Amino acid sequence: MSGAAMGSEQVAVTASAEGWTIRTTGRLGAPVNLTTARFELRYDRDWKPLSLEIDASLRGQPLVLKTAFANGKATSSIIQGGQQTQKTDEVAADTVVLPNLFFGAYEALALRLASASPGTQIKAYIAPQIEIGITLNSINSERIQTAGRVVAAKRYNLALASPGGALAAEVWVDEASRLVRFRVPTQGLDVARDDIAAVSSRVERMVRPTDEQARIQASGFTLAATVSKPATTGTGAAIRWPAVILVPGSGLADRDETIAGVSIFAQLANAIADAGFLVVRFDKRGVGQSGGRGESATIVDFSDDVRAVVKYLDKRADVDPKRIALVGHSEGGLVSMLAASEEKEGIAALALIATPGTTGADLVLEQQRHLLDGMNLPDDEKQRRTDLQKRIQAAVISGNGWEAIPPAYKGQADTAWFRSFLTFDPARIMRKVAQPTLIMQGDRDRQVIARHGQLLVGMARARKNDPGSELSVVEGVNHLLVPAVTGEVVEYPSLQDRAVSPRLISTLVGWLRDKLHVDTARPGH
Repeated sequence: MSGAAMGSEQVAVTASAEGWTIRTTGRLGAPVNLTTARFELRYDRDWKPLSLEIDASLRGQPLVLKTAFANGKATSSIIQGGQQTQKTDEVAADTVVLPNLFFGAYEALALRLASASPGTQIKAYIAPQIEIGITLNSINSERIQTAGRVVAAKRYNLALASPGGALAAEVWVDEASRLVRFRVPTQGLDVARDDIAAVSSRVERMVRPTDEQARIQASGFTLAATVSKPATTGTGAAIRWPAVILVPGSGLADRDETIAGVSIFAQLANAIADAGFLVVRFDKRGVGQSGGRGESATIVDFSDDVRAVVKYLDKRADVDPKRIALVGHSEGGLVSMLAASEEKEGIAALALIATPGTTGADLVLEQQRHLLDGMNLPDDEKQRRTDLQKRIQAAVISGNGWEAIPPAYKGQADTAWFRSFLTFDPARIMRKVAQPTLIMQGDRDRQVIARHGQLLVGMARARKNDPGSELSVVEGVNHLLVPAVTGEVVEYPSLQDRAVSPRLISTLVGWLRDKLHVDTARPGH
């Protein structure tokens, strides 16, 4: 829930002459605090519900539910909070029984969806409350790489007709139509089977026939990466490709940098490889299949990881070590800038996309002001929150002043990464960057607003012997590099177009070809 592990269920689905039975046990911690001693849901051979029995404890109080299904009715006996009640609801004969917070029940929905097509409507009984409608909007194919195999999954995109309005949800199933994943993105809820939830597993957002999976040696651990090569392999003499390293932004970013359903780096890697470059994208340390500990890492550490990827490419026989470029997105631009300042010979060009042009401390305050401007709060309350944020940042940087700040904030803010971010000054680092630099910015970016692009290109052009600096502002594009109406973060879940802007890709590819001296008529030259 909201990115934090909340608990688990153990689920068994069995078949007999009488029908199907789903049994589960498990425990969900705070904020739910639900312990399930027994859950048994029975269907007949045609997946029509017969009975439901639950013996559980919710927030320390007994929760006992017994429901029988017959003649279009669900008759329930409920013990909750020390009170016993009876209830009867009219339900469809083939309703799918989905009591709240008992996710093993979704095995039945997974099996029902296996034979459904877009437009199908299914009745679901949220026992013992209400029956709702579920509409199947679309179906997508997904590939999930686990430690043992690749799971060819289907993702069913659903609309749940809840009393508060339609709720978007996803049900993922494997080749045997067993439940793999259940997601409600707007509620931050993600339920995944243990093999899929393992740190060694990843959803393959984009797969090319010539892709390689690589392990890159970093400082005491390895980075897991995908190497995408151009489709043209050439004949005769071995080709040495120009190479591009994609550097992800903040947080738990994997190699595809998927945010709100937009696989930013998977799309960029595909387009850049098609244009004649070898492309590397990698899971950040401590994320996905990469080793290391991300929680204690700083921007300097992440920069060292990028330099490790540069050294890896330098040793590859199919890469021209004099033609390696970095493309950093958001905080990844800061990381790339630092790496480029330290690897003047090993990095030939630098592209910064949606990258901050101020210190992290100033950016955080700018973002907070933007959020507060959109809230219906008195001016004095807005000022109070701003002052608190300034005190927190000062305490993080200096290590002093925490006694005047609520303790909960220290646990969240007092980290090595946040300290390095707050104190990172792009102007100081840009003076040391010797590579030609492209700055790209979406004009509807509300996380790193357009003025940051102007700041960065000003810094780049102020360099002594500037080797070439360009600014490209892409109209109608947000921080995720896709078309947007407002560009606000709250708009991300409802984005209609999740394809990275073709204009942004075209500009980036053209610049890379120019700076890395790519001859489009002679691949690899």
